[in-house]
Amino acid sequence: MEKLEIFAEKRSVTGKKVNVLRREGKLPGVIYGHKFETQNIVMDLKEATKVLNRATGSSIVTLNVEGKEVSALIREKQRDFIKNRFLHVDFQAVSLTEKIRAAVNIELTGVAPAVKDFNGVVVEGLSAIEVEALPKDLPERFVIDISVLKEIGSSILVKDIAVPANVTIHTPLDEMVVLITSPAAEEVVEEIEEGVTEPEVIEKGKKEEEVED
Repeated sequence: MEKLEIFAEKRSVTGKKVNVLRREGKLPGVIYGHKFETQNIVMDLKEATKVLNRATGSSIVTLNVEGKEVSALIREKQRDFIKNRFLHVDFQAVSLTEKIRAAVNIELTGVAPAVKDFNGVVVEGLSAIEVEALPKDLPERFVIDISVLKEIGSSILVKDIAVPANVTIHTPLDEMVVLITSPAAEEVVEEIEEGVTEPEVIEKGKKEEEVED
């Protein structure tokens, strides 16, 4: 497995002042975890972005903080989508000898015969599955071959996914990963979704690493 490493330094600047670091091409972050004292860090934005773009939610990232290595999972990435850059990253320190929970991404591959033969529509139910394992045993992703879906109504559930014996699934086994529906059924779903009004979300608080307008 490829080693994903990010070099970082300890950070004393917090709050809105971190915007000064961002203007200098730096990326602020934080490391927290069980039996780990929370630590604010700062990384080179350009170099860190190269690693963050390759890592998944179950990738173990080695944080080299002033010469001390910390194994961690990426828990949250704040991004400025207009400028297409990361603003802040939360890392969870992990022990390589203790099992942890992580979300493993799902990747679909192949062509479903039901799509070719019956003009079926592929409906994706889940984008990730929550699992538990030792950090070294966490899958990078689950690749699901949909070429086994031959008829309208055929599906793949969580229980159908081949998982290594040393990995435990915590997502309900009867949850749908992918389903083939008829075009008519898909149109009905779209009409229902268009008629649903999204509830207004009110922010209860602000994060420490607040970004200036």
